[in-house]
Amino acid sequence: MCLFRGLADPARLQIVRALADGEQRVVDLTAHLGLAQSTVSGHLACLRDCGLVSARVEGRASFYSLAQPELLDLLAAAERLLAATGDAVVLCPVYGEQVGS
Repeated sequence: MCLFRGLADPARLQIVRALADGEQRVVDLTAHLGLAQSTVSGHLACLRDCGLVSARVEGRASFYSLAQPELLDLLAAAERLLAATGDAVVLCPVYGEQVGS
């Protein structure tokens, strides 16, 4: 369950996508994503706790990267599944988007 909770937030998905291009520092991610430093740091901590992101310290900087590159395969499979189900997931009465949201 931790895996899917870790990926549930759109900002965390953006971070994962950015890290797919290679390791990055928090300052790089904040500039690229337009998010606050504290927001990026918090999301990185969550992704590290889930075992999805690792950090390498060099001097005073921490460089973050995907701990499991297979994560990109999972995301690609999820996108294919969503394309195959069309609106069924979005319109799910229990877990889909709320009308008027």
